[in-house]
Amino acid sequence: MPDENRDEEHMARALSLASAVRGTTAPNPWVGCVVVSAGGTDGSGQAFEGATAPPGGPHAEVTAIAAATSAGLAAGATLYTTLEPCSHTGRTPPCVDAVVRAGVARVVVGMLDPDPRVSGAGVAGLEAAGVEVKVGVGALDVAEQLAPYLKHRRTGRPWVVLKLASTLDGRIAAPDGSSRWITGEAARRDAHRLRAGSDAVVVGAGTVRSDDPELTARLEPPVDRQPLRVVLGRAPEGARVRPALELSGDLGTVLDDLGARGVLQVLVEGGARVAGDFHRSGLVDRYVLYLAPAFAGGDDAHAMFAGAGAVTVDDLFRGTLVSVERVGEDLRVEVAV
Repeated sequence: MPDENRDEEHMARALSLASAVRGTTAPNPWVGCVVVSAGGTDGSGQAFEGATAPPGGPHAEVTAIAAATSAGLAAGATLYTTLEPCSHTGRTPPCVDAVVRAGVARVVVGMLDPDPRVSGAGVAGLEAAGVEVKVGVGALDVAEQLAPYLKHRRTGRPWVVLKLASTLDGRIAAPDGSSRWITGEAARRDAHRLRAGSDAVVVGAGTVRSDDPELTARLEPPVDRQPLRVVLGRAPEGARVRPALELSGDLGTVLDDLGARGVLQVLVEGGARVAGDFHRSGLVDRYVLYLAPAFAGGDDAHAMFAGAGAVTVDDLFRGTLVSVERVGEDLRVEVAV
């Protein structure tokens, strides 16, 4: 297998490792790493793996290097990491130092880290120590996977995902306000996975009063960390969402507040007024719609967005379809801005 193909193969594995820890690492990025020992006439070797631990724990590179070192196979190895190794001391020592100390000969990086404390300094440190560095393998896939982290480091604000469940004619509740359950069990399980991958879940106080949601990620096996529950307005005493962070005011300021708390991804779950406000303010980065094969059949049911919409066809918001897939009896549609 050509070296380029082998690089792509190991980076794909590193991406998979990173995906498995998404939702557990904030405010740090979810990173995957594979260390492949030198040896084998075909350029292959033994692989050792790591992924970012929760805050305060080892980074992906350190975990993979430690495993390779224990086996006596770190020296001369190639290290594959989805994101540039850090070169500064935070909760843990610099990963660059661990790479150099282990005698790793070559490092393949998915993309540079936009964090100003790193941002090329990690690569420069490796090259200054005589380590061969290759940047850009799987870069598009890494950028998609780390989109929330990249936005946070560049703007200070979290990545905003707006989730809605509706009928095929775009209605999220019946005229009497009832909405449980529009979609089926499989779609609801998928929505819980979306919660588990988010650092905060946002709803309006009206939704809390009408639905009394818990806003927890309920999966099997249970998740290790629940997202921060955020209510726009005041949650009633005794509401199941409590304890929750209660915020009000300009939505941009709300996002700034959450970003300052280390929130990388926010999942906005409504209701229609909150969804409409986020949408019209241009604050949504990704839309996730669960569409049931059902019709409200009239204009008196509640629409996805409350408030004024586009006046003319020319004013319609148009996004880009990321994916359309069947989830149980329903469709899951993801739209990028």
